Amino acid sequence: MAGNDELEIKLAAARTRLILEKPFLGALVMRLPLVEALPNWCPTTATDARAFYYNKEYIRQLSLDETQFVLAHEALHCALSHFTRRGHRIKHRWDVACDFAINPLLIRDGLEPPPGSLYLPEYEGMTAEEIYPLLDENTQDIPMDQHLYDDSGDQGEGTRSPPPPGGGEPPRGGQLPSGGGQAPGEDGNEDRRGETDPEAGGARKPPPLGPDERERLGVQWQQRLAGAAQQALRAGKLDGHLARLVDHLLQPQLPWRMLLARYMSRAARDDYSYTRPSSRREGAAILPSLRSEQVEVTVVLDTSGSISQEEMLEFLSEIDAIKGQLSARVTLQACDDQVAEEGPWVFEPWEQIRLPESLPGGGGTRFTPAFEWAQSQDRPPDLLLYFTDAEGEFPEREAPFPVIWLVKGKARVPWGQRIQLN
Repeated sequence: MAGNDELEIKLAAARTRLILEKPFLGALVMRLPLVEALPNWCPTTATDARAFYYNKEYIRQLSLDETQFVLAHEALHCALSHFTRRGHRIKHRWDVACDFAINPLLIRDGLEPPPGSLYLPEYEGMTAEEIYPLLDENTQDIPMDQHLYDDSGDQGEGTRSPPPPGGGEPPRGGQLPSGGGQAPGEDGNEDRRGETDPEAGGARKPPPLGPDERERLGVQWQQRLAGAAQQALRAGKLDGHLARLVDHLLQPQLPWRMLLARYMSRAARDDYSYTRPSSRREGAAILPSLRSEQVEVTVVLDTSGSISQEEMLEFLSEIDAIKGQLSARVTLQACDDQVAEEGPWVFEPWEQIRLPESLPGGGGTRFTPAFEWAQSQDRPPDLLLYFTDAEGEFPEREAPFPVIWLVKGKARVPWGQRIQLN
């Protein structure tokens, strides 16, 4: 018992330090009950988005700093909804990509990884979806933990298990004791964390998530992510990279084309006119009639080098499809750190939008010149769409017309409506 008491104290101390020093991660870690697991299936640590499972011998080998890392590692898997984002991807390769995405965030935030943690500097700032295609189809990398959201039966590549405790360079193994956390069934979750084997003194491997439970946990973890971020921001202790990632993940999940069509439709000024009818018509009643006025849409392309020509063509084809339905005239402009001298290019509702043969660019990124140019026109736009990575100098004042930023990447915008492109 004394050994188990020491481990419980160690885990509690690690969680307390996270709460005090890194409140964002600490708030997430507190959402995962600590459950000691049987060593025959859990050589290191694991999560199923319901709990944090641990091998007590593995935790015993870790320093307090490394214990903080593994706690935060499992919590981030859950908070970033890795258990809902795999889709058709091969499980082992996806698990590796998720570890490569998480570990640089924790290392950058000052946490110390245990031996065997997957880390490559070139993957810093990338999501698991961006890392996945860069990995070899038969990658031999092994995550330091187990991700138990899916059935162990996997399509394609088999799911590899971490090596047993003390087995060479990859993550060291072991098992841990129950360390508190939320009571079973808290937050409305059914308690499916794996039954405890009284003789062996640990929990059996839990069942995979069912579709309904996966969806419910996905919503809960997104709420927890938002709450933890707000708490950390109030305390002034949220790393910039983590803040941008949280903002990215909390963006609306509707496809950007649907959101764009919705906002452009709002800009269409179809309305009812109560103009008196012609005197030749019978009756004196003034009846409403539908009047449609042409919409003026300005589209600005960021040509500083962050957006490829193929992406610009895809974006403009979508604008082209929507503008015909709205009777919109599109004025196209390009800007890096200054507006293009060759522009603007104007397309009537019946004309197909074409990308100019040559677009100047490659300089720095400043958004102010494009807005100054738009406001200097005889008629300001009914809507301005800015296609960019949002990494640049913004105007100090908000534009006096509606602005939609179509953003490739995770950067924030100070005002206007932001739509995530990737």
